[in-house]
Amino acid sequence: MFSGPEEVAIGLRSAGYATDPVLVQIIWLATEMQKPILIEGPPGTGKTFLAQAFAAAARTDLIRLQCFEGITERQAIGSFDEALQRLFLETQADVIDRQWESLRSHLHSLDFFTHGPLLQAVLQPRRVVLLIDELDKVDQKFEALLLEILSDWQITIPKLGTVKATTVPFVVMTSNQERRLGDPLRRRSLYQRIEHPDVKKEAEILDIRTANAPLELKAQAVGMAQALRGYNLVKPPSIDEIVQFVRALQLLGRTEVRVEDRDVLLPFLAKTEEDVKRLLLRDGFGSLVATAREYQERALAVMRDGKTILEAQLS
Repeated sequence: MFSGPEEVAIGLRSAGYATDPVLVQIIWLATEMQKPILIEGPPGTGKTFLAQAFAAAARTDLIRLQCFEGITERQAIGSFDEALQRLFLETQADVIDRQWESLRSHLHSLDFFTHGPLLQAVLQPRRVVLLIDELDKVDQKFEALLLEILSDWQITIPKLGTVKATTVPFVVMTSNQERRLGDPLRRRSLYQRIEHPDVKKEAEILDIRTANAPLELKAQAVGMAQALRGYNLVKPPSIDEIVQFVRALQLLGRTEVRVEDRDVLLPFLAKTEEDVKRLLLRDGFGSLVATAREYQERALAVMRDGKTILEAQLS
């Protein structure tokens, strides 16, 4: 997919993802060694976006398996299309008696199998990114289902047999740690933990993803994010929510966060009734804006340094 780590870094940044040298090298090694990556961390830290950015950087497709409690093998891998099988039998009624074994073999082939995300990913003619999102929501039985795919790059399906991968996808698995994933799956993966970004990292992220916004506005948004995450909210703001917050301020024609805009801006920052009530308390939002200013200058310095470096590289 890439000639080296440098190409990975350039591709991710062009796709809007602010990364670091260590993560870049881990991703490149995973692609070269055909190893899946397991990314754990709190919700909203950019785990899913990393897979999306990687697919964009590699100029390939992203196939996503969204995990949830009670997901079945049928939903992940696929199933035989019984209606299509019946239709085929009806059209072949005159040869059933003479060619039953051949017919049965044909009925239990990929021609009559509806492909789920896992099967789609391994049968692509070129390498794709397979995102197995929120894997911690599934049970151990489903987790065990993945071991054959991640070890041997094949899927064994009753009546169909073993389907070997046409190409080996680049696999990103994410977990919010609602449940501890098993050791067999961890052994097969390269592990990386992602936390909420610090001031420097979030400043870099906003500078990339809201390139046309004023530096001072982005810096204040970084301060708001840092302040909110220190408020022990029920649901701290995600990176993407702060990006949307900056875009909303731009649409409103604002060059700074104003206390009088509180009611318009709260839907971008507070996503539970408890958090809304807290920020609606007397001086709650005003205190937040004041706390944000403590981080603003630091974020602004980071953005200005980054702009200077970029201008030097382009000159």
